Amino acid sequence: MNRSHIRMLVLASLFTALTVIGAQLRVPMPFAPFSLQTFFVLLAGLVLGPKYGALSQLLYLCLGLAGLPIFTKGGGPAYVLQPTFGYLLGFPLASFLIGALIYRKPKRETFMPPATWPQLLLANTLAVLAILTCGVLYLWLNTNWMLGKELQLSQAIAVGALIFLPGDALKIFAAALLYRTLQPRFAMRPDSVKLAKSVLNNSPLERGVVRDFNDVRQK
Repeated sequence: MNRSHIRMLVLASLFTALTVIGAQLRVPMPFAPFSLQTFFVLLAGLVLGPKYGALSQLLYLCLGLAGLPIFTKGGGPAYVLQPTFGYLLGFPLASFLIGALIYRKPKRETFMPPATWPQLLLANTLAVLAILTCGVLYLWLNTNWMLGKELQLSQAIAVGALIFLPGDALKIFAAALLYRTLQPRFAMRPDSVKLAKSVLNNSPLERGVVRDFNDVRQK
């Protein structure tokens, strides 16, 4: 297991922890409570890419279903019976979707690649729509089939999606803004890492690598 893989696993665990914290930070609002949970889901996909972003959210789901009270209403296997469990199922999908859109070729080998405002806002919006779609469908199916109560799909959309749109719009913009702020400072390409190691080690062979790199850059 190389250092890059270990670093990404550590970062994935960090975003799992941030999602846990975000679920507990809830601000009462007139129609729906506002939390930072979805914000960290979006940021995980932006920073970690599709694979590790989704992994961070899968780990969050596994820990909660294993019994840790890290969801908004607790945890444990029985949490799948909660009408709102569908939103949690959308978290890995959302992070994967954002990462797939931002980390496209030839950016795939770049950590935190540059992205324009339209790209970030589009990726975040599609991810939020994925979460809301999973949440609404699960809410509708759970209410009608598991709870035995009648709930029209239009009603499920109203109470399970529309009321969250103002808060989600704020998170979409905030995640894009934070990424644009952090990206120039933390972005890293593999060739930059190799060059830095060569300079630090300063072996004859590696000095030749640096010299060749400088020659190419001057041309």
